[in-house]
Amino acid sequence: MALPEELADRLLGAIVDGQFPLESVLPPEGELALRYGMSRLTVREAVRILRSQNIVDVRRGRGTYVNSPDAWTSLDAIVRMEQHVSPAGSVPERLIEARRMVEVGAAQLAATNRSKEDLAQLEASIEEMRLANESQRVDLFVEADIAFHDVIMHATGNMFIPFMFEPFGNLLIAHEEILRALTTGDPELSRDAMEAHMNQTESDLRKYVLGSDRA
Repeated sequence: MALPEELADRLLGAIVDGQFPLESVLPPEGELALRYGMSRLTVREAVRILRSQNIVDVRRGRGTYVNSPDAWTSLDAIVRMEQHVSPAGSVPERLIEARRMVEVGAAQLAATNRSKEDLAQLEASIEEMRLANESQRVDLFVEADIAFHDVIMHATGNMFIPFMFEPFGNLLIAHEEILRALTTGDPELSRDAMEAHMNQTESDLRKYVLGSDRA
């Protein structure tokens, strides 16, 4: 990680921790340079990074202000803030809710727009997940899981559909059911298969990550 990116991350951490309160003015460049042991140029570049994500706002003649999180454009930054201020477990559950809204509809749309190449790629991703599971390679499993969902997103034929993932657990069976549904070309069946997949994902989140079996 380059120094400006490292400093931007540290500044974000200070904002999240409340060292630099929301709507407050960041200390001047010179003070930040001394505090973090970096050059003014590095500070300037770090602030530029935060500004590009709308985390801070540079107001000519008045200083650099910390914006409210509802104005931030970085998902990572928003998640960090929400994890800091929200009850334990609530942020992952809200991410699952958002993912459900996107992916269930995407599966329904992909059922009518998918190509033979899309189906072949889905089969390949499932095989990669199976092999990764057998070899206990979690990193490879996650990569294949991401690739599986990426194919569905592109198979919708709509370039504006957003993309977000939060893989949890071993979902090989659910993936195969989704593939079978997409192969039929039935939007309703595809929607139901993805809905079942998301229900399982949420269940795994609560059981294995949050330590809860609540419905």
